[in-house]
Amino acid sequence: MPVTELYRPETLHEGLGEPFFDRVAPATFPEHRLRYRNQRWAARVGLDGLSDAEWIEHLGRFSPLPGGFAHPLALRYHGHQFRVYNSDLGDGRGFLFAQLRDAKDGRLLDLGTKGSGQTPWSRRGDGRLTLKGGVREILATEMLEALGVDTSKTFSLIETGEALMRGDEPSPTRSSVLVRLSHSHIRIGTFQRLAFHDDAAAIERLLDHVCRHYFPAIADLPAPERALAFLEEVTARVARLGAGYMASGFVHGVLNSDNINVTGESFDYGPWRFAPVYDPTFTAAYFDESGLYAFGRQPGALGWNLSRLAECLIPLIGLKTAEKVLATFPTRIQQEFRAALLNRLGLASAGEEADATLAKAFVDFLTVTQAPFERTFFDWRGGMASAARAKHSPSAAHYEAEAFTPLRAALAAHEPAPTARLDHPYFQGAAPCTMLIDEVEALWAAIAERDDWAPLYAKIAAIEEMRSAYE
Repeated sequence: MPVTELYRPETLHEGLGEPFFDRVAPATFPEHRLRYRNQRWAARVGLDGLSDAEWIEHLGRFSPLPGGFAHPLALRYHGHQFRVYNSDLGDGRGFLFAQLRDAKDGRLLDLGTKGSGQTPWSRRGDGRLTLKGGVREILATEMLEALGVDTSKTFSLIETGEALMRGDEPSPTRSSVLVRLSHSHIRIGTFQRLAFHDDAAAIERLLDHVCRHYFPAIADLPAPERALAFLEEVTARVARLGAGYMASGFVHGVLNSDNINVTGESFDYGPWRFAPVYDPTFTAAYFDESGLYAFGRQPGALGWNLSRLAECLIPLIGLKTAEKVLATFPTRIQQEFRAALLNRLGLASAGEEADATLAKAFVDFLTVTQAPFERTFFDWRGGMASAARAKHSPSAAHYEAEAFTPLRAALAAHEPAPTARLDHPYFQGAAPCTMLIDEVEALWAAIAERDDWAPLYAKIAAIEEMRSAYE
């Protein structure tokens, strides 16, 4: 098998022991048609040398990778779903297929699946993934990565030749199996399951595993100090994630505690959407009737989930200490939002007060004018250095309104950052790359109606240009 010298397999999750997973067999599919392979990230883990046939063998039929797991692992966890606790969760249509190292920085990475068949946790589901769901996940992960949000990466999508029945899209519909690359699949819900079973020893074993393999700087601290440092680290990472959502106009749609992992990555994309304008009430999921996970409520939802993690650690750190850490979350996410905003605008910090003024002015302007979200970031990349460019924008009228005056002053107080890259072809273009629902549906329609994948691949190429501009 032509793996490169960068390929470094691991089997560390097996070290947690049987109570944390079930060994399962992948589904057998009638056909395998490779629709997407992430060659850029494959190179980072030493799998870019696989032929398409070898790729399908390992990432469609799930023959073990050299030195990897002999059998896939369906992970066990619980979680709150729309604030209702569910003790009947776990990997119901996916599994942990392999672990390996990122050649760039040595991080432990997981290859996890979606649509790979039934497991003991399928709850009468078929364990499958619709092709549309796989296409949507590619688009979500590519776009978020380009915008600087810490996200899982869609590694592979293979169409599998089954006709699936679904109640939320025209059926029968086409099937697929997806593989995602992520830093971790250990969720807040993984800890919740152990707390539910009152298994203090297992919580300490999981905590030791997580710190040793994901947070090595705190791995050798005594147990109480390590648990506290772990909660602080997860809180910081989840704050960064939430800020990234808000600065990107992204609505995940299902921020349940089983969808929040301890390394602070965004993953598992279902009804996601990007907001066309700054609207705190904008929701992604048709079934989110109360707007629990609306755009503007995402920071609160993430904070609520962190509280569920803290509850699992109270026997180790105490209630008051847990509350003290959680109380830092609102300030952390505000700070991270300001940093994310500066990064998206390509501006250098002008100090805490000036940065806070800019963040408020930017949000106020978007809220009052309902100017297009992504267009505004694109037009004002580099701040006032782009004033002439913004003058010719389709949104120019918004920038002449009185509501723009405070934002203009705030932008003028900041210098372009060295990373602004205003000379990049992307910022010299006529319009930003966007990912609104009409665009997503049009890309899918080309596939569903004509089996035309060219528009999807063209969109991925456009996102790649945006990523190179922001990188």
